[in-house]
Amino acid sequence: MPTSHSRAGVTSVCAVALTLSGLLATGLLAAQPAAAADPAGYQNVRINEVTSSNNDTVELYNAGSTAVSISGWKMSDDSFSAQSFTPSATTIPAGGFVTFNSPKGLGDADKVVIYTSGGTVVDRVEWATDKAKPAMARCGGDGTGAWVTTATAATFGAANASGCPSSIPAASRVRINEVTSAGSDTVELYNGGTSAVSVGSWKYVDADTSHSAATVSSSSPSATSIPAGGYVTFNSTIGLGDNDSVFLLDSSGNTVDSLTWAAAGAAPSDERCANGSGWFQTAVTATPGTANSCSGSGGGGGGGTQTGQLLGGGGSLTSGCTPEAPSGTGSTPTGTLAWPGGLDVTIADNVCAFTTSTGPEGRDVSGLAFDPANPSVLWAAKNKNWLFKLVKSNGKWIPDASWSATGKQIHFSGGSGQPDSEGLTVGGNGHLYVTSERDNANNTAPKDTIMEFDPAATGSTLTPLHQWDMTSQFPQLNTGSKDDANLGFEGVGYVPDSWLTANGWVDPLTGSAYNPANYPLHGAGLYFAGLEWDGSLHVYGLNSDGTFTTFGTVATGKASVMDVTYDAGTQRLVATCDNTCGETHTFMKVNASGAIVPDVTYTNPAVMPTDNLEGFALAPTSTCVSGFREAVWSDDGVYGFGSGTSSYGHALYSGTFPC
Repeated sequence: MPTSHSRAGVTSVCAVALTLSGLLATGLLAAQPAAAADPAGYQNVRINEVTSSNNDTVELYNAGSTAVSISGWKMSDDSFSAQSFTPSATTIPAGGFVTFNSPKGLGDADKVVIYTSGGTVVDRVEWATDKAKPAMARCGGDGTGAWVTTATAATFGAANASGCPSSIPAASRVRINEVTSAGSDTVELYNGGTSAVSVGSWKYVDADTSHSAATVSSSSPSATSIPAGGYVTFNSTIGLGDNDSVFLLDSSGNTVDSLTWAAAGAAPSDERCANGSGWFQTAVTATPGTANSCSGSGGGGGGGTQTGQLLGGGGSLTSGCTPEAPSGTGSTPTGTLAWPGGLDVTIADNVCAFTTSTGPEGRDVSGLAFDPANPSVLWAAKNKNWLFKLVKSNGKWIPDASWSATGKQIHFSGGSGQPDSEGLTVGGNGHLYVTSERDNANNTAPKDTIMEFDPAATGSTLTPLHQWDMTSQFPQLNTGSKDDANLGFEGVGYVPDSWLTANGWVDPLTGSAYNPANYPLHGAGLYFAGLEWDGSLHVYGLNSDGTFTTFGTVATGKASVMDVTYDAGTQRLVATCDNTCGETHTFMKVNASGAIVPDVTYTNPAVMPTDNLEGFALAPTSTCVSGFREAVWSDDGVYGFGSGTSSYGHALYSGTFPC
């Protein structure tokens, strides 16, 4: 884990601990910056039309009787951060429209959430694959009604076609009718249609964008169908807070209805008046399962949004999961190119997924590596001497319970010490090779080592089959300072001999073409360890007798290196740097002279946070779909997008990279 540290000519970085003494039991921060005031009438604004084709356009409609300012409003998608957008006008007139092009790409299956400048949830729509092509619009009246895929041209900036297709009239009349966030967290649905509607496979989700949607029937097994003019109630299994929302999704993933409420909470309940239609108001008495009393007061969003805050019910943190703010951010190097993959990036882990018995703070995930023999496995190293085997579940990387649901602890040779495990790679023999900068039990002294672990070994702890200690090669780190000791081996990548020989790499030890046969004990490739101190790569042959051969250094052109990987898809060696170097990845090649040199440098996707993103991995090309494969990043500080956002507590992000 990098530490903020300065020395002559070089500045390195580390996540400096963010003091969260006011952290509430719910995981929200007690002290938040003052939010901007929400504009009058914002609760009448609705998402009215969306397309995920070409220009990724979103249309907002003002169903109220007065104009609404949308200056400073933002949008998010895919459970990701709120981004500013540029609307066609900064004010929506009564009964009028405003359009904007999404600042992020909108996918075939995606969602859009709209926020005021103060972070209040205004509206949200989610769709399944290809439902927003050519466009998806509200039917039965602008700002209200069910969402349908339009069969004709989009009508951005103008009224949607009136009426709903005959195929969906029943479902289009289902509404969220009453919600309580007091105790039982009950949601009531009402069917205003003339025939029963099956809702067992429908889902709901709250305003916490880290939460996955839950099915109605799993929350209430009897809630499978709503009779005409009838009700279904269920208790939310994901919790409802004082500032929260409920979004109802049909079996195709389309948003049907929503309700958002303010700090006082939906207590005793928020109810529609009249029953099944109109605005929400605070009820005097909750009436789940029966007609609303409509004897309360207040008012809010029709069809449903009222007021709410970005974090929603319960926030995204759990007790003991403490983020660290990034520090030492540097500029992006000249000549860096934009990310060549897709614009979309999603949070790819469950909140606080990496808490362990020795690291309850849940942070410090650093090195990442796909398993070449099994690309459905992603290996991760946590600085507090833990390894995790991750597999995909519902689109997220989670610990493989058959290996260890909480990771396996690693030690140095002999079973002692606490390796400051930063980088890892999978060797040609399928074993894991892990770098350590120091022993966390003695963190003022460097211990730059590479350790070999057999992932098939049983037990909850792992000890190295071999351990190679290169500490003596870096006297500049041995100053008695824990900061200097923390600037050693940050990443490591296994590079097969076949790539080195095919590309004519010149062996620095002989001055001639590299001949692997000269080094009979080294296996089938070399290991490139990235030094955080100065961004150099150090090349080693790791011999089976415990010795090693040093092949010199490679300059990356970066101030620091946080991860190293060999990518067979691009036939390049990749040196990754976090916010120290502007969040960049340098792809390196063997040039005509036989030297490994920088070829091209890419920055991260624009939507990514500027954090201590220390790990980076590209999936093998065998996983390619439509010309793209997965890219994964790890945030060492689980910091996300800073105070008040729902990405706190997450370590992994997923995007796409060309094949």
